[in-house]
Amino acid sequence: MKRIINYPLKTMRKIYDWTVGWAHKKSSNYALFIIAFMESSFFPVPPDVLLIPLVVAHPKSWWKKALICTTGSVAGAFLGYLIGYLFFETVGAAIVNFYDLRHVVESVGKMYSDNALLAIFGGAFTPIPYKVFTLAAGFFQISLFALFAGSVLGRGGRFFIVAGAIRIFGKQIQYVIEKYFNILSLVFFVLLVAGFVAVKYLL
Repeated sequence: MKRIINYPLKTMRKIYDWTVGWAHKKSSNYALFIIAFMESSFFPVPPDVLLIPLVVAHPKSWWKKALICTTGSVAGAFLGYLIGYLFFETVGAAIVNFYDLRHVVESVGKMYSDNALLAIFGGAFTPIPYKVFTLAAGFFQISLFALFAGSVLGRGGRFFIVAGAIRIFGKQIQYVIEKYFNILSLVFFVLLVAGFVAVKYLL
């Protein structure tokens, strides 16, 4: 995890800020789809950081934002699968090595041998870097049905819960996010880095 903790921290912070910055642009929906798509195979920042401010700004369209995010993420899962299936020793290995998660791929492989669908769901729903699961899915050649079903359930469940909660609690959450957005962004970023560290030692 040296790559994540040391030099790239500033780079990751810039990428994080760049991601959040799309919330104020007209093409934010396209950005949400693309970021969700990329995050499933190589991009470090989860699409939640863009989904949240978009739902805050457009609460009545919460389900559309969640659907866009889910669709992009599930589509991106197949790119991760393709990389793992055809190009793991080159492109896939470079991604895994960058995040220092090679041994995690081996652990995920064991999880797939027990229950691939449940493993995909867990990786899709939790803060665990999902890209590890999609790349490993292709490398270990799990069924595309398991990848699709687990991704839809996990990613859809996660993004719809996040967006739905903001829609339900409305102004209270909107007030907190708007007032403490900078602090919350910093906390989210710290949790993001911590997620990469945790997965290295927990799996």
